[in-house]
Amino acid sequence: MPAVTIRNLSEATHRALKVRAAQHGRSTEAEMRDILETAVRPETRLRLGTALAERSRRLGLTNEDIDAFSPARDRTPAEPMSFE
Repeated sequence: MPAVTIRNLSEATHRALKVRAAQHGRSTEAEMRDILETAVRPETRLRLGTALAERSRRLGLTNEDIDAFSPARDRTPAEPMSFE
């Protein structure tokens, strides 16, 4: 698992992290992991698959509608480009 080192963290910030960790009943390291996870992976992030499914539902599309596109789709493998 990757490790991260944070340099030049002020004493005040480190103390605040320790206090916050104690309030949540976990180690300072676990608190920092939680803060980073929350910052980069918020619960409200857009999930493309969910957004597309919701859009399809609002439009009233069904699985049968999607299946209708399958025969029309060209399944021929693409030809590689030639530079000669």
